[in-house]
Amino acid sequence: MKAMQLTKKTNVAVDLHPLSATGLPVPVPKENELLVRVHTCAVCHTELDEIEGRTPPPHVPVIPGHQVVGTITNTGIGVRNFTIGERVGVAWLFSSCGTCEHCLAGSENLCPDFKATGRDVDGGYAEYMVVPEKSAFRIPKIFSDAEAAPLLCAGAVGYRSLRLCNLRDGQRLGLTGFGASAHLVMKIVRYKYPYTKIYVFARSETERRFARELGAAWTGDTADKSPELCHAIIDTTPVWKPVVEALKNLRPGGRLVINAIRKEDIDKDYLLKLDYPQHLWMEKEIKSVANVTRRDVSEFLQLAAEIPIKPAVTEYSLGEANKALYELKRGGNRGAKVLRIS
Repeated sequence: MKAMQLTKKTNVAVDLHPLSATGLPVPVPKENELLVRVHTCAVCHTELDEIEGRTPPPHVPVIPGHQVVGTITNTGIGVRNFTIGERVGVAWLFSSCGTCEHCLAGSENLCPDFKATGRDVDGGYAEYMVVPEKSAFRIPKIFSDAEAAPLLCAGAVGYRSLRLCNLRDGQRLGLTGFGASAHLVMKIVRYKYPYTKIYVFARSETERRFARELGAAWTGDTADKSPELCHAIIDTTPVWKPVVEALKNLRPGGRLVINAIRKEDIDKDYLLKLDYPQHLWMEKEIKSVANVTRRDVSEFLQLAAEIPIKPAVTEYSLGEANKALYELKRGGNRGAKVLRIS
């Protein structure tokens, strides 16, 4: 099969070709696993975190990609819930131990033995991949392969972030950054919370214009002051400045939810500007998002089909994976980037 492999950790800003095209044997599904022929795989900023060493793979080479849509072509022994020919999706959660207190409580995202698709095991930047059947999800028919791919991470982690906001209809929500995840959060909010105003903070005028097209009540730069203080803000950026600036726009008792696996060090000195009276006083909260659970993915796919949510996507071929990653890092994106593989 054809695949794009990460063979070393590097920096996309310097090396424009961090992934190498290679030919590999098609993997064989083990017990309780599915072999999936990959149709599409969305590109996520977490891939940049893997490449640049902020959440490094435990070994290289490895095939990135954790927003995968494809068709089952073979199954290992013991598979009971899927059949050959079904279309499925694969998300960031590849496996967890299943026996720790977190797994037993339905919080497998916190499991100490959490394994991530495309980081700890080979992912979807390839023509085929394997996945445990309990970590595969049926894709609603309403979505094309390209539309479904971003829902599996950008959508699911956005859904989890929104749940952690404890938002009520009519309260004000801020979004910092307006890429793949944030534009899906906006679509959820406009459906579930029709009286909620959404304020978008983004450094790119392209992103701000896109947010206004989707219904943002106001848009501004990262450091701008919103017209009113927000009850909750979701940060979807890879850096620290928006976090500190967002705290200034939270009302007393408000919550900032940081939707990121890792943060870049490029502006970590900005944290020195964190001022307790200005940013944290009056019982403001900061909540991180750690991975996603199977419940997040399953519930979000159902909700996305009900609304329905149709992500804005730009397609690339598998061989253009490096180009897609570079353009993602450069910023100013409109929606999600998706690799068309087969």
